Amino acid sequence: MSDISTNEEEGKKSLNFIEAMVEKDLAEGKNGGRVQTRFPPEPNGYLHIGHAKAICLDFGIAERHNGVCNLRFDDTNPVKEDMEYVDCIMEDIKWLGFHWNEIYYASDYFQQLWDFAIQLIKEGKAYVDEQSAELIAQQKGTPTQPGTNSPYRDRPIEENMQLFLKMNSGELEEGSMVLRAKIDMANPNMHFRDPIIYRIIKTPHHRTGDKWKAYPMYDFAHGQSDYFEGVTHSLCTLEFVPHRPLYDLFIDWLKEGKDLDDNRPHQTEFNKLNLNYTLMSKRNLLILVKEGLVNGWDDPRMPTICAFRRRGYSPESIRKFVDKIGYTTYDALNDFALLESAVRDDLNARSTRVSAVINPVKLIITNYPEGQVEEMEAINNPEDQSAGSHHIEFSRELWMERDDFMEDAPKNYFRMTPGQEVRLKNAYIVKCTGCKKNDNGEIVEVYCEYDPNTKSGMPDSNRKVKGTLHWVSCAHCLPAEVRLYDRLWKVENPRDELIAIREAKDCSVLDAMKEMINPDSLKILTNCYVEKYLANAKPLDYLQFQRIGYFNVDKDSTPQNLIFNRTVSLKDTWSKIKTK
Repeated sequence: MSDISTNEEEGKKSLNFIEAMVEKDLAEGKNGGRVQTRFPPEPNGYLHIGHAKAICLDFGIAERHNGVCNLRFDDTNPVKEDMEYVDCIMEDIKWLGFHWNEIYYASDYFQQLWDFAIQLIKEGKAYVDEQSAELIAQQKGTPTQPGTNSPYRDRPIEENMQLFLKMNSGELEEGSMVLRAKIDMANPNMHFRDPIIYRIIKTPHHRTGDKWKAYPMYDFAHGQSDYFEGVTHSLCTLEFVPHRPLYDLFIDWLKEGKDLDDNRPHQTEFNKLNLNYTLMSKRNLLILVKEGLVNGWDDPRMPTICAFRRRGYSPESIRKFVDKIGYTTYDALNDFALLESAVRDDLNARSTRVSAVINPVKLIITNYPEGQVEEMEAINNPEDQSAGSHHIEFSRELWMERDDFMEDAPKNYFRMTPGQEVRLKNAYIVKCTGCKKNDNGEIVEVYCEYDPNTKSGMPDSNRKVKGTLHWVSCAHCLPAEVRLYDRLWKVENPRDELIAIREAKDCSVLDAMKEMINPDSLKILTNCYVEKYLANAKPLDYLQFQRIGYFNVDKDSTPQNLIFNRTVSLKDTWSKIKTK
């Protein structure tokens, strides 16, 4: 009995504060015992790794409590939105392993929100303001000084009604009028100082076309949309903490006079996912794409979910990383190495081991019979016996890594050097006998002799040698292009550095970005070779190039032009660089 109690206590301790809140609500019978969440992205760009944290929370909470999570697109600004983003957002959520109950759009509620706005005008709680955005901002005051009333604040209700209708007629220009909620210009919460709830946008909407010219602001649409859908737990990031009182007020106004305490959405905030060496603002990511500093939204150096997918990250590794860093009520900067560590752990368990040589030099086994070919057995994954094995051809002439040979090696060098024995993985023990150089002094061939009694599995194969090298047969391999990806930024906190450079040099965002980009974030190697087993490999296959790193097939790869992306190296090299 004590063991059961201990386990229960450990389970409770492992709950994050949001899970604990949800369980408490259920225990108290709130919201009729329901759990309903929503993931509400704006379709104005591709989802990034920060969104993955919100997705795991919104969908995960619903899954664990037999609840419902809907996908709702916050499409209230047609200037920035596109169906392309809608499609890609849905693909990313599915890839992460989550499924929504229903798909909604904020635009589904445009008529209800419009009617609510008219209700507020009639109740004297909203008015049309004709001032410029600059004047409105000036009149709001500061956090320590109260704002001043707009000269239009006490405009007659009928006049407000007529002007609001005009805002949607198409006869007014953008920026000429806005609808503001009449709350309190002296409130210490700046968001209560007569916030704008409608503005004019004359760009056609990707779903509603030209029907609307007046569009609701996020703060006005969000809480009401939650209420219309029956959301119980509205989970947001910390920047929405000061917005929460406004969220609650608009819901109170929407159903004034009715008891909503047990059947209304409650907003709760958690910390964003911030990673060093990463810039995640959609606005800045769009600049990178449009200015050609990266090769599209799914460039494997980008922090977008589609980029991580293309690079070879598994959805499981991202979910494990999110679980590891957890949810708190304070912001922190997480180390990108933690994400890479989660990826390594996951790929080590699932990736197929293969041989590839990315910086080749020819190795000739001088005493191996010419024309002879042997098939060596290669284990697909030593972590998973059910993964089986495949065969790799062995012959007299092989490709080996240039970095695995040194003519004049130090004492503790355990790779290939004249007079020293090493094992060729899955094959024989060989002893290096020398090398050949070209006129420029570059090594073009390495020579060795093999011991035929040391083939893997033979009695003499147990002879101790300190080095094991990988290889591919020159006559039985495939040429390939290998792309080595690394961090896009050379500074640890690119967000702050971007601001600092712009202030110091009075330059554009683009120019500041160019100063920060890591010139070694992509290296393309074209003179590479992989074993024939990879002829039919396809994108999303998880591979380990033995002794090199984890890789996957790029979407641009073809049977005639194989292309592999490095997902992550076998070990964390950045920690060493930072300590130097």
